[in-house]
Amino acid sequence: MRPLRLALCASEVTPFAKTGGLADVTSGLARFLGQAGHDTRVFVPLYKKIVDSGLVTTPLPGAQAIDVRFPSRTMRFSIRTARLPQSEAQKSDAQKSEVPVYFVDCPELYHRPGLYTEDGDEVVRFAFLCRAVLETCQRLQWSPDVIHCNDWHTGLLPLYLRTVYAWDRLFAQTKTLLAIHNIGYQGVFPESQLDAIGLGDQRAHLHHGDLREGRFSCLKTGILHATRLSTVSITYAKEIQTAEYGMGVEELLQTRSKDLVGIVNGVDYGDWDPATDPLLPHHFSADDLTGKQQMKAALLQRMQLPYDPRAPVFGVVSRLTSQKGFELFSDSIPVFLQREDMRLCVLGSGEDKHEKYFQWLRDTWPNKVGIYRGFHDELAHWIEAGSDVFLMPSRFEPCGLNQMYSLRYGTPPVVRSTGGLADTVAPWDPATGAGTGFPFLEFSSHALSGTLDWVFRNWRNQKGWKQLVKNGMQQDFSWQKQGPLYVELYRRMLGAGAN
Repeated sequence: MRPLRLALCASEVTPFAKTGGLADVTSGLARFLGQAGHDTRVFVPLYKKIVDSGLVTTPLPGAQAIDVRFPSRTMRFSIRTARLPQSEAQKSDAQKSEVPVYFVDCPELYHRPGLYTEDGDEVVRFAFLCRAVLETCQRLQWSPDVIHCNDWHTGLLPLYLRTVYAWDRLFAQTKTLLAIHNIGYQGVFPESQLDAIGLGDQRAHLHHGDLREGRFSCLKTGILHATRLSTVSITYAKEIQTAEYGMGVEELLQTRSKDLVGIVNGVDYGDWDPATDPLLPHHFSADDLTGKQQMKAALLQRMQLPYDPRAPVFGVVSRLTSQKGFELFSDSIPVFLQREDMRLCVLGSGEDKHEKYFQWLRDTWPNKVGIYRGFHDELAHWIEAGSDVFLMPSRFEPCGLNQMYSLRYGTPPVVRSTGGLADTVAPWDPATGAGTGFPFLEFSSHALSGTLDWVFRNWRNQKGWKQLVKNGMQQDFSWQKQGPLYVELYRRMLGAGAN
């Protein structure tokens, strides 16, 4: 079968611009596709942050000073390129990625303090990105087989392709895939902005219910017009078609149920492997866990907590938001801190009430609880490696990456059985020695407390615990395993034309 021509379009990509998992998924999938021999090109805005980083980029011949005309203004962009780097542990001249990143250089839209803004032209910024992708393909006379769009920021691209660019035979066979990373972010804007982005004449192609309410959604528009839809886990694909998790989009997704597929995100084990992790002072593997005990001691020293090998360390690395389920802690964690010899190491920031709560835990049990407010990449790796248990009781979780990192680092996760957490963490059964963690179903403090009781009972049986740890470390959620599922999806979209 011939190699595919693939355009990956996203608002962020690691390591150039990142606020969350979308950036890691974009880069990890692109690396896999490039290594598999597909002509893969990544499109992302050239944000001020990237320019200020000193990244060396080069002008792309044939894609300079391109005008994009909207009804009320014409804006110009150029494409600058750099290669997508390999993961830290895989860098060598022989392994450098050949995947080009096409940076859309338009200072008036992207040279702002953050990646995302509350500015009145936010929809213009990302509508422009969609147009820039198609304009660049035209200038290069490059006809992608599939344009892989990600989240609402590129949700308008399928509609532009079917309307504004329908005349161009270059795209006659091009298919579009819209990947939904989090249904909670839908890119909703006033209907009055349709004219500003050149879709004023396309109202018939937008969601009529939204238009009646005087608004439109970039994500819903993408769902309506993309060739196929994907999301980041099998369970989440089912959940978002229900009223509980669909965030108002469930009925629309039900109409496209046959076109929606769930694929669990891959993990870059080049960056996340305790045997080679460059951010860890002590390494370990499933066959030799000595380094894990050393990391436990090092983590507790760093968090200014006393070390006792018999006391389990519970780790949290997260945005401190309601989505992550931390309200369940209030009627559960204090009981265990009071009753058990345990440690709790927390890294994160977010909603004020959650930050204050963890600070209260720290103030109340200063010898058991350590917190770092904010984000610190190295400390995140240390907590994954040095903890005995990872806490992730999410209200909903499209995929989640930390539970997969935890498994690889020998840190069995406590998770609520939702979304990607349900797909990646199997319940531990001490009778059979099967399973990788501690999932629970009901979103309640009572359910979490019962699960933590189960954790402590199993912790006291260290022989069984070592089997549990080994099971998790042997799981494979690499892009080498998950990436081919995307290639299979792309080829199904193209049919016989992909052979």
